[in-house]
Amino acid sequence: MAFFLYIAGVWAVATTSWSAVAESAPPVSSTASSSPSASSSGPSSAGSSPTPSPSSTAPTVPAVWTLSTLRNYLVAETDAKDPGAALADLERITLKDPYVDGFCHPVAHEIGHAALAKYHGNFTRAVSFLNDVCGSGYLHGVVEEKLQQMPDPETAVTTLCSPDQSLSCIHGIGHGAMFVSHLDVAGAERMCDRFPESSQVVACSEGIFMQLFEPDEGDPTALAKLPADRLAGEPQYPCAEQPSIYRSACYFYAPIYFLQTHDYTAHPTAFVQSLTWCLAAPTSSAREDCSRGTGSRLMKYNIDRPVWTAAQCEQASSAWQRADCVSGMVSYWDVNYASRSAARDRLCPQLSGDAARLCRSAAPGSSSAD
Repeated sequence: MAFFLYIAGVWAVATTSWSAVAESAPPVSSTASSSPSASSSGPSSAGSSPTPSPSSTAPTVPAVWTLSTLRNYLVAETDAKDPGAALADLERITLKDPYVDGFCHPVAHEIGHAALAKYHGNFTRAVSFLNDVCGSGYLHGVVEEKLQQMPDPETAVTTLCSPDQSLSCIHGIGHGAMFVSHLDVAGAERMCDRFPESSQVVACSEGIFMQLFEPDEGDPTALAKLPADRLAGEPQYPCAEQPSIYRSACYFYAPIYFLQTHDYTAHPTAFVQSLTWCLAAPTSSAREDCSRGTGSRLMKYNIDRPVWTAAQCEQASSAWQRADCVSGMVSYWDVNYASRSAARDRLCPQLSGDAARLCRSAAPGSSSAD
């Protein structure tokens, strides 16, 4: 259930009115994109790498982007210009170099952090530059950073995303709750429990477990406080111990840790091993969430080679798991490219055989005729 609600949250960003923003924030830079149209069609060869400003201090564009070089470049651009310019460049870079999609979400978080610093904590001004590129990571970053700055974060949990309370914004609250609670899952859950609707609690839970299993690169505090000893012996920890409303998100994001500890970049067989590992989860729903989460990570880390990605899903030993794995692929593709039809229009046609059928079945708006 968690990944469906997260997809719904992305669409909520596009329709958020942010009425307070409209009254107090300056006009959005002309370079900022407020529409997903440029990215909704999936990877293409269109677009070009951004050209650095003529300033002698401007960072240079590397031959190959890494998380750190991309973060440094775009944070510097945010400081020198505005977050709208940085987000527009991030969108162009992901279109030109699809491999960047594998790590652009945390970079978008960092742009959000930099934007809030640039505007001295002015939340309404920072969110006036909304762009849903890279799974709405910018909004998540602004929200999580602002929550940490609030004098009473527990009260701010249910007011910061007002008036619309979009699920994507609440996902950012989940990330922020983990920072405020110093990576204490139970403490973060108590903050999420303040939301009145179950869909809001689930959206918040997604931020919690994404932050737990995939803390921001370069944050030694977060890394040091992960329960490494427990996770080493039980990679799905602490999912089974969670209240029922939190388990789905936990199992969905747990494969992140498995893949990291099995060095998936050097050993791509780790993805199929993750599917096998998911079968050890204690319930059928947990196994399904874990399998979808593996498919989602497969797509995120290999978005520039969807045929290979689908082939990994097809190695699952059972039909239900193959379907869940492909469903996870579809969910990540649609979220990343901010379009309900992105997978149907651009992912499924690249696949063949059973993978194509499963893709069409999982893609919103698809039919057997697609």
